[in-house]
Amino acid sequence: MSYTAAEGPRRHRLTVAEYYRMGEAGILAPDARVELIDGEIIDMAPIGSPHVSAVLQLDYLMKEAVAEKALVLVQGPIVLGEYSAPQPDLAVLRQRADYYRSTLAGPADVLLVVEVAQSSLRFDRDDKIPLYARHGIPEVWLIDLKAKRFVRYRNPQQGAYMSVDQPDLGSPLEIAALPESRLDLSALLS
Repeated sequence: MSYTAAEGPRRHRLTVAEYYRMGEAGILAPDARVELIDGEIIDMAPIGSPHVSAVLQLDYLMKEAVAEKALVLVQGPIVLGEYSAPQPDLAVLRQRADYYRSTLAGPADVLLVVEVAQSSLRFDRDDKIPLYARHGIPEVWLIDLKAKRFVRYRNPQQGAYMSVDQPDLGSPLEIAALPESRLDLSALLS
């Protein structure tokens, strides 16, 4: 496709299929810490021990809370449309008999996404959370380790979350899609 001088060059957005073919062809190393966001390959921030600790704690608490009602995906990809395959720190997925062997999870499979930010707060908040809203992910939790803050996003409509709050972590939290599942996160940010 050509462009005029007035238009300037256009970016080529990679599709999810092209992105995975790059991985299969060895263009992206198997251990590369990257994700596809809106057609661009984004380097993921290095993970420090506070981040690892928070993800391990969340994984343990989440699996205990959702038990046999849902699956917990840790730092794995979810496919959001043709151009994005983010890898949230945690995602709670609908149960599926094949455990997502035949296809990766998509928007209809995701009940909750959790992003833990140690050095990635701006990208998580300004790029990834709007991406999740545009694809109808019903609930996102953003855990800011530096500011010791927890922000919950719910009710996506027209590409934005209509409900944003900072719940008191002194009381157990529920996942909107699984109201009987409660998590005590009081120790997470202490």
